[in-house]
Amino acid sequence: MDEQINYNLTQLSTWKRIFFMLVFAAIGSLVRMMIWAVILLQVGSTLLTGKTNPNILNFGRSLSTYTYHILLFLTFNTETLPFPFSDWNLTAELQLPKD
Repeated sequence: MDEQINYNLTQLSTWKRIFFMLVFAAIGSLVRMMIWAVILLQVGSTLLTGKTNPNILNFGRSLSTYTYHILLFLTFNTETLPFPFSDWNLTAELQLPKD
């Protein structure tokens, strides 16, 4: 048992994964703040014009998808690194493992 733990602790891939998880946790926090800005802009647009702004809709959808990809990575559901290490819209194409 101790040998397995020592082996896991010395694996470079494990430490790289942890490093990227920390980086994407920080990026995820920034993206969530941007999503709040999108929410406020969309509410303002709706109040002023009576309809949603399609550009803000698309940007919000894109940020939501990116957040989903980050969460998939942080929860070990994918090994594919989110943007900027992969395409921005890759999340929709990810093949997630089944149980």
